[in-house]
This record gives sequence, structure tokens and C-alpha cells, in this order.
Amino acid sequence: MSRIWNSIKKKLLKYKQYIIVIATLLTLTYIGYEYYFRYAYILKDPDILKEVVLSYGNFSVVVFIIMQIIQVVAFFIPGEFIQVAGGYIFGGFLGGIISLVGITLGSLMVYVISNNYGKPLVHKLMLKKEVKFFKKILEVGSKKIVIFMFFLIPGIPKDALTYVCGVSDISFRDFFIYSTIGRIPGIFISSYFGEKIFTRDYTSVITIGLIMSILFVFGIFKGNIIIKNMTRKKKMY
Repeated sequence: MSRIWNSIKKKLLKYKQYIIVIATLLTLTYIGYEYYFRYAYILKDPDILKEVVLSYGNFSVVVFIIMQIIQVVAFFIPGEFIQVAGGYIFGGFLGGIISLVGITLGSLMVYVISNNYGKPLVHKLMLKKEVKFFKKILEVGSKKIVIFMFFLIPGIPKDALTYVCGVSDISFRDFFIYSTIGRIPGIFISSYFGEKIFTRDYTSVITIGLIMSILFVFGIFKGNIIIKNMTRKKKMY
């Protein structure tokens, strides 16, 4: 009996990376179905979402932090609405703080998973082309500045990028500091936007909405170009 157990144990250790990958993918699939597709109507209606979150009373903050963590780990779930919902539910400042805590914890969790179980996990979750592109960009100049810019510029898939950071030679400390600082403006702007929706301040809602939309579109179409230009400048020296 002990021989059989030892044999099974060796195989589990040998293939632990693939077991982790399969378990992670199954978990993400379940989360995506259960909390995004099945309950998408809740995420799309701020009033219903607020009612659900506040129904947990003293644990409502914890529930919202968990929602943010899930959104970061399951990076295919859009996170912008949840950030806006933070301001709608808790107010601009407190909502921003709570979102920042949840997103930071989720990002650190993703970094640790990716860093420990490496390429198989990242390549399963993302296209190889995307992985190569992000890793190439992370080799540009100071990694601290590049990480900061990536997480600062709107429109760049930050949660997916977190997985790539985990398989790069970026230290946990640098990732934590510069990704968090880069996220702060976007998180608090989104939270402030949510507060203005709740207070029916439509002038501010329209103004912030237009600015956010312009920056988001700019980030989608010009964000990578900015980073590529940084690459070219490095090659010149």
C-alpha cells in the first residue's frame, strides 16, 4: 500500500504544474460562468449590486474585496464596472480604497501563482503572441518605469499582464509597488465617477465619462505604440 501511495505521490509531484494549470482553469471557468454569465444582470445594474453587497451588513466591505479579487484572477471578467460600483456603493474615496485593496490582493495572488507555476499556466490562459509581446516590452529600459506605465495607461489589459509579470524576472517587491501606484489614478477616477452617478450629478458624470472614454480609446490605440517607441529608443543606445 505504501509503495502505491509513494508512486502516486511521485507522479503528482512530477506533474504538479499541469495539475495546477488544470485546477486553475477549471476554477476560472466556474467563476466565469457562475458569477459573470449567470449573474451578469446583477453586475450590470448598480442598484441591484449595491443592494446585494450591502445585504451582508458588516461584511459588505469584505464581500466587495472578494469580488475584486475574483475579477482580477478571472481576468476575462470586465473590471471597470466593479470599480465604478465601488464609488456608487461606498462613495468615491472609501470605494476607491476598497477597490485598491481588492485589486492589489488579487494582483499579488496572480503574481504568486504565475511565478510559482510558470509558463504552462500563462500560455494556457493567454495567447502566446500576447505573452511574447508583453515580455519583450518588459525588457525595455527600467522595468519599474515600464510596469508603472503599463498599469497607468488606460485600455491596456492590466489583469492579463499580471500573469506575464509573474513569469518575468520582476521582483515581487517591484511588481507590488509600481503596479499599485500605476493603478491608483484609474481606480479612484472610476470610483469618483460611480459616486457622481449615485448623487445624480449628471454634469460631472458626462464630463468624467467623456474624459475616461477618450483616455481609454487613446490607451487602446496608442498605448502599445508609446511602449514600442520606448523599445526603439533603447535599441538606439
